[in-house]
Amino acid sequence: MELNSNQIAELLPHRYPFALVDRITGLESGQWAKGIKCVSVNEQFFCGHFPQEHVMPGVLILEALAQVGAVAILSVPENRGKIALFGGVKNARFKRKVIPGDVLELECTLTKQRGAVGIGSCTATVNGEVACTAELIFAVQCHP
Repeated sequence: MELNSNQIAELLPHRYPFALVDRITGLESGQWAKGIKCVSVNEQFFCGHFPQEHVMPGVLILEALAQVGAVAILSVPENRGKIALFGGVKNARFKRKVIPGDVLELECTLTKQRGAVGIGSCTATVNGEVACTAELIFAVQCHP
């Protein structure tokens, strides 16, 4: 299953400038999701990170991965209308810079869930080259 940006917005509360997934390219609800972020020089964060050499902040790569994972968990019918919050980050490793013009390929596989808390194993790549790996912990909550 694929989702465009409007369909993603139906699942996630994130909006500009914090909507960091342009398209979901594959999805099995409650199991895994894959998506892309097309990195543009027009991104707001490049004004300060870094003006002399544009590099996508690692924390935003983690956030993009978390948003892909959130699509996987929030696409489950009983989680519709809820939000997924960060519960933690384990073993984050950054292996390559992400710069304007890159297409960041994002993948999150949900490996464990107990009640509202779960874990996702995540990888971000550019042209098949690993940019970031991490284990993300999330908590699903009702939207206020």
